[in-house]
Parts: sequence; structure tokens; C-alpha cells
Amino acid sequence: MKNILKLLGLCALVAVAASCSRSRAEQMKLAERLSIECDPEVLALVGDKIPVNLAVTYPDGYFHPKATLEVTPVLVYADGNEQVGPTFTYQGEKVLDNYRVVPTSGATVSQHVDFAYEEGVEKSYLELRSVAYYKGLPISIPSIKVADGTILTQMLASPHGTYSYKQDAYQAVLHEQAEGQVMYDYNSSVVKNNELCSASVKELQAALEAIAADPRRSVTGNHVVAYASPEGGQAYNAKLSDQRAASAQKAWKQVTGESAPTDLEIRSVGQDWEGFKEAIEKSNLSDKDLILRVLSMYSDPAVREREIRNMSQVYTEINKNVFPELRRARFITDVDFQNYTDEELVELSNRAIEALDEEGLLRVASIAETPARKTQLYEQAVRRFDSDRARFNLAALALDDERPDAAARRLSQIKEQDGDVLNALGVVELQRGDRQAAANYFRRANTPEAKANLGLVDLLDGKYDSAARQLKDGGMNAAIANILAGNLDAAEAAVTCKCAKAEYIRAIIAARRGNATGVRTHLEAVAKQDPKLYERSRTDAEFALYR
Repeated sequence: MKNILKLLGLCALVAVAASCSRSRAEQMKLAERLSIECDPEVLALVGDKIPVNLAVTYPDGYFHPKATLEVTPVLVYADGNEQVGPTFTYQGEKVLDNYRVVPTSGATVSQHVDFAYEEGVEKSYLELRSVAYYKGLPISIPSIKVADGTILTQMLASPHGTYSYKQDAYQAVLHEQAEGQVMYDYNSSVVKNNELCSASVKELQAALEAIAADPRRSVTGNHVVAYASPEGGQAYNAKLSDQRAASAQKAWKQVTGESAPTDLEIRSVGQDWEGFKEAIEKSNLSDKDLILRVLSMYSDPAVREREIRNMSQVYTEINKNVFPELRRARFITDVDFQNYTDEELVELSNRAIEALDEEGLLRVASIAETPARKTQLYEQAVRRFDSDRARFNLAALALDDERPDAAARRLSQIKEQDGDVLNALGVVELQRGDRQAAANYFRRANTPEAKANLGLVDLLDGKYDSAARQLKDGGMNAAIANILAGNLDAAEAAVTCKCAKAEYIRAIIAARRGNATGVRTHLEAVAKQDPKLYERSRTDAEFALYR
């Protein structure tokens, strides 16, 4: 804003008439013209400060060569309180001091001032107060008003920080299997009668009876899978595996008590190299590492078998203890278990909470109605299951209440400091007011939420262009960053809800576009939803031209 101001005495006519009798130094307060430029034209909070750039042009003949001039910028609040800025001192050409010289012929002097944010700055104005000195005597100069109000749009941003609760892995439906198996003799595909009474088959039969009696469980599929041990040639074992699959299919009714269903899946694997590898890994064979290396080096079954046979001493033990366990057919029933509903979980947590596992506790805590109940359930998960997810969620509850020290204590107990934890530690520092420490955590976390929080730090630091780039996923803070960066279209696109705060932001966008109708419409919507927020608009410098 460039104001061309006439500085006159109490009475212009008397002052001009008397000027001839005054000294040239006294005429410093009677200068005909001063050019004052204030940038920005309307003051605004940027980061933690209210920055002001002032440029004052003193005209030819204004400055007495033996005078000094003290200029003090002052923010004057509506209630009469003041925030006094630093005093800048200038001197005439013949003053023997070390201040900036303003020649008699005139000059433009520029100064930067940072005012601190204080309550009331939105209803303030900026003035320059000056005193000239000549031969030690003060010459009072009238104050000059150079700017009105302070825009506080940055303060609409939420400094709370972004984080998410750790999710439970609770499953509405659990997929289970009931299984039994029959074993075959070497090179045989006959299911022996004693195999139909084996412990494995009896366990399957008992499981199927329990499934039939349980309304929460239902059978979803049945399978017969047959194998041959990896000895004697691939083609021979493929045929033997097929024969075992056929005999196992015929034995299905004897094993399960029911006729084979039409959707029974019959699968013949052939040589069971996967089962062989698993058996070797679980064994105590002295050469098991060498055998496993052979399996990893060669994919051809014939080469594998040859290399293993060459280990004559260990091959005898494999032939005795490993191969017999691979001559088998498996009977598999797929089962779906309908887990507890959310309503049942809540009831169970009130009646018999010890029946809930970790996932059940985390789920019921997530749907609990009060923070106090959530806290009880998460603490139960910590005590019973040493749950780090529960610890994290307790920290999140503390952050919700802006209790960063309590959150930090919870986070320090978590064993794995993953990106979510580092981001939450950054939010702790953000809520403590240490934005630099917060940013360091956010950079280390490098999660989407942490990147958004870095944008928030930039916004609070007054780095609006950078904040707008970081907050690219929309939301209130993104809209505010874009407004302050001058990207009004992007700001408008970032706000999608119809809440009072969103309408307020839309009113600011309309005001910056010069849209008086939009200002009125959006502020009317604010008034209906949030009268307190609407009251803010009455003193908001964003709307100074629309009152």
C-alpha cells in the first residue's frame, strides 16, 4: 500500500504561516509530502511472526543536515494496548554519528520489522511514530498510520497432526481345515483296514462330528490329495500317485461316514518333493544342509534322486525314516467359522473378557463408545498379550487429548519403531511445540501421514508453497496452504465437505476473488452452523471490504 500523506500541524494554515519563523529542523514535522509503502498492504501472520517491509521516501529539503530522526513502528490494538517495534535512527549529512544518513536532497529508506503474534492483532493498525532531534532538543512529529488489521488465516489450520490407530486383524470368518491321512506300503496303492482306524483318521472323524454340531461352522470344500515318495523314477511314481488317489477316493465314505460329494476334488501330486524338503528341514540328519543344497541346485527329479542316492550312508536313514512318511493320501475338509459379531464381542467383553484373544480385544476396543472404555480394553491387551498395537493405540488416545508426554511414554515401550511409531513421535513433538524435532521424525517415518505432517509443519512455519505441495491429498490444511500460497483454485478443490469451517474457507476464497455474493452466501452458512466461528468473521481482516 502506498500512502501519500500530508503531515500538517494542528492547524494547517497557522503552521504554514508560522513556518517561516521556525528553524529548518522544526520544519521536519511540516514536510509537504512523504511517500510510505507498506508490504504487505494488509498485515498477515506468517509462521510465528507478522512480517512488515516499510519503505519511506523523504523528499528533497526534508532532512536537516544536523538533525537525527528516530522512527518506531507500533501495532496499536483496539483495546489500547500496543506492541512496540524496534526504533530505527537516521541522521543528516553533517551529524557525526554512525546511523544511516539521509541527505538533504532526499532518499528512500527501507526497513524490515517482525511483530510477534498476540491476541488482538486482528483488530490492530500499524503506525509510525517519529521524533526529530536538533541540538539535543526533541521535535515531535505526528504519528502516521500505514496499515490496518492483521490476517490470521494461517491460524485456521489444525496443528494437531495426522496419525491413525493400529488396526486389528480380527476376521469375521475364519478359514479352517480338518485333516486326516492314510499311509501306504512301499509301491502299494491299497488302503489297509488298520489305516482306516488310525489315530489320524479318528481325529478327522471327531473333528467332522464337532463341525456338524457347531452352528458357527460350515463345510465349504473337500479334497483328496495323494502322493508318492521321491524314489523309483518320476513316471512310475506319477502312476502310483494316481492309483493312490483312486483308492483314497473309494475310502472316502469309510473315513468320513458320508458318500463322496460331487464337488470332491481329487488331486494326484506324484513325487512329493515339497514334503521331502519339509521333512529334511525338520530332521536331525547330519547331512541335511547338503541335501537341502542339492534340492536348491537341481530341479530335475532324476538328478535330485541320483545325487541323494550317492550319499549312501544318509540315504539309508532317509529310506528308513523319511520316505515312508511320504507314501500317503490326505483327506481334507475346508471349514468356515463364523466369528463373533461386533455386538457379541461387546457383550462378551462385559461378561467374560478373558475369552477374547488379542484380535478380539483390539476389535472391541476400536468400537468402544468412550475413550475410558477403549483405554481399559487396550490395557487388557497389553497385560495379557504384550500387544504393541494396543500400546500404540493408547498413545493415539493420549494424542487425541493432546497429552503428548503420556503418548511419548506409551510409544517408548513399543519394541518395533516402525514408520507409524516415528510419525506418532513427530506428532508428540508437534504438540509440544518443537516443530523442528517433529519434522525430523516425519522425515524418518516417510509414510503418507508423515508427509502430510511435514506439510503441516511447513504451513505453521509460513512456507506456504512447500506446504501446498506436501498437502496434495486435500483437506482443510491443504486448502489453507493453497489460499496463502495464492492457489485459489487448488484451495477450492481441496475442500469438499459442507461443514462450518469449510464454508468459512470458501468465504475467504470468495473474498480474495472479489466475489461479494460468495462471501455473503458462505458466511450465512457459517452463521447457521457455528455462530462462534461466524463471530470471528466480524473482525477477520479477510473480510474488511465486505462489512
